Amino acid sequence: MLREMEAQCPVYALFAIYNANSDDDDIVIDNHRLPMLRQQTHTQTGAPNLCLADFLRPLSSGQKDQIGLFSTSTDHRSEQMYPDDPFRRMLVQTLADRLAEAAAEHMHEQVRRHYWGYAADEHLTIDELHQEKFQGIRPAVGYPSLPDTSINFVLDDLLGMKDIGIRLTESGMMTPHASVSGLMMAHPKARYFDVGKIGEDQLVDYARRRGIPVVLMRRFLASSLLKNE
Repeated sequence: MLREMEAQCPVYALFAIYNANSDDDDIVIDNHRLPMLRQQTHTQTGAPNLCLADFLRPLSSGQKDQIGLFSTSTDHRSEQMYPDDPFRRMLVQTLADRLAEAAAEHMHEQVRRHYWGYAADEHLTIDELHQEKFQGIRPAVGYPSLPDTSINFVLDDLLGMKDIGIRLTESGMMTPHASVSGLMMAHPKARYFDVGKIGEDQLVDYARRRGIPVVLMRRFLASSLLKNE
């Protein structure tokens, strides 16, 4: 099945590297402002509550930093294979999801070593790659540190996801389903974290910074809101 998909369903990757800085909890990329959420879960005593913006030089430093943006996708034809065979169709979707993730992994390695080049001397084994021994992180939209899928609208403006066949729904979800998007950050101490559940104060502040009505932002962040909110 994988060989059949290889012949019919290419896998695409798209990325860009921009000058960027942080401004409080926002990431500033050219004329775009990308608000981030700060970690709400309890941490070890004395450990900071993290925000992805923390891993970029602040705007007040006067020094430019850089950030990577990316999207990957398996060709939409993967969703049209075996229309009358639910089992095979499920297997195709599983493989397509893995191929999109694998494309992101391979692209990130090429970016680190060549295109961005901040880890030009990196030589890791497959096991070391699986253990994420490389410098930097690749937080994906919809994952714990970047839960707001509407961020995809901003990434689309900067990347042009349509160039690799990705379309966005009203909620910012990507089609084809076998697609991945997100950020690439090079800071040596950058690490993944879970934002956790946010309260009404964080929701209102985040909606203000995104320039989106609170009632709409509540829909985008429904799974990240405290239950009593």
